[in-house]
Amino acid sequence: MFSLLKDPSVLRRDILASLVVFLVALPLCVGVAVASGVPAELGLVTGIVGGLIVGALPGSSLQVSGPAAGLTVLVYEAVQEFGLGALGAIVLVSGLLQLLLGALKFGRWFRAISVAVVQGMLAGIGLVLILGQVYAMADTDQPSGGLGKIAGLPDLAGSVVSGGTALTAFLIGAGTVAILVLWPRLPARARVIPGPLVAVALATAVVAVFNLPVAKVEVQGLLEAVQPPGLGDFGDLAGVAAIGTVLAFTLIASAESLFSAAAVDRMHDGPRTDYDKELMAQGVGNTVCGVLGALPMTAVIVRSSANVQAGARTALSRILHGLWLLLFVALLPAAIGVIPLAALAGVLVHAGCKLIPVKELAPLWREHRGEAVILGITATAILVTNLFEGVMLGLLLAVCKTAWETSHLHVDVRELTGGRLVAAITGNATFLRLPRILGELEALPKDRPIELDLSGLRHLDHACRVALENWAQRHNDAGTEPVRMLPPAGAAVQVPSASST
Repeated sequence: MFSLLKDPSVLRRDILASLVVFLVALPLCVGVAVASGVPAELGLVTGIVGGLIVGALPGSSLQVSGPAAGLTVLVYEAVQEFGLGALGAIVLVSGLLQLLLGALKFGRWFRAISVAVVQGMLAGIGLVLILGQVYAMADTDQPSGGLGKIAGLPDLAGSVVSGGTALTAFLIGAGTVAILVLWPRLPARARVIPGPLVAVALATAVVAVFNLPVAKVEVQGLLEAVQPPGLGDFGDLAGVAAIGTVLAFTLIASAESLFSAAAVDRMHDGPRTDYDKELMAQGVGNTVCGVLGALPMTAVIVRSSANVQAGARTALSRILHGLWLLLFVALLPAAIGVIPLAALAGVLVHAGCKLIPVKELAPLWREHRGEAVILGITATAILVTNLFEGVMLGLLLAVCKTAWETSHLHVDVRELTGGRLVAAITGNATFLRLPRILGELEALPKDRPIELDLSGLRHLDHACRVALENWAQRHNDAGTEPVRMLPPAGAAVQVPSASST
């Protein structure tokens, strides 16, 4: 990296890119923290760690790390269940697990996770995020649980329509969403300033000019907000629920970071990501965030793509963006306190909508219906239950679907001279196909010699082997002709033929 800094043009590009990323990250760091139910400063702490520490580590040179909207739901649930003090302990242990996974070279294996499960995970997070933040847009407390949020929508609509503070705040949030939707359609020169910053700044200005009675971000101060976890907080992690939360943090933060790295690699021609090193870098970042009691971090595609599109060439841009965040917190902490919560909620509602792959659903249904079903079930399960259980269900369905599709087989029965029948089974014989195999074999006549040819099988699992041997024995006991079995080609242990009685 430092050799490239000898080129002034590269240095200039990286500095400009770092400013763009800083302007994108600032409202998102604050918004994610507020939506997670923690002090706004903790989101900025995570952004600073993601820039100054993770930015300097090897892995992916251009992707940017910080607090992510994708973890907002999980963090909020963790804070509600275990308390703010335990959050640092959960993040710290998750970071150590990421370090261990990276050291054991597990980074590359995260790329093997089904895309449908990842899309379903993001869609589920997006739905929960939208349902939660639409209440925040109206300065109203959100019900617990996805179903509770859905059931409470009529009352929310009634509160907004009736006017008062709820309507004022909702209009601020809706205006923020409208700016974010329209911003990409403006000329390129107008889009030099990032849309989230413009939307939040305009909403803040409107609230200040008209002195609107809406809730604003509460400012505690950086030192007051940073509270390292104590020994008692680590003791709270012994329960099953806490362990599940730690695993969910580790799995989702790692998967999101590495999928982001793959996407960022497609955006530029520079060095490719070392997935194991990137996983360890994320682990270092989350360990530090855990020590500081801050939010968990992931690599974030919005900030990363802004970094690449702004012309960044080296890791210096993401390091400097962390420095700008630190200077902002140190020099202008009071500026956070004038931001209306409804505007930040609008930013996150827009981010939640972008997590739902609406344009990809119809083509996916036409071409890969099973993948679309997995996506839908995963997203619905996350909405109805929680993030960890929804992802685990999606992974289980993906494995079952793959096992079913790879166990294709064909049973061909033909008659030879002398009345002898040959039943040839080809493909992969697994327990999933036993009903079909046994159904066709049991329909064969019992008074004619049968040869069961397994030489065309690529795989024969133990369940099928035992079931076929039992069928041959039963057929011999009930009929007059024995069954002759030809084992799979190259089998180390031949399938024994059942002897006639």
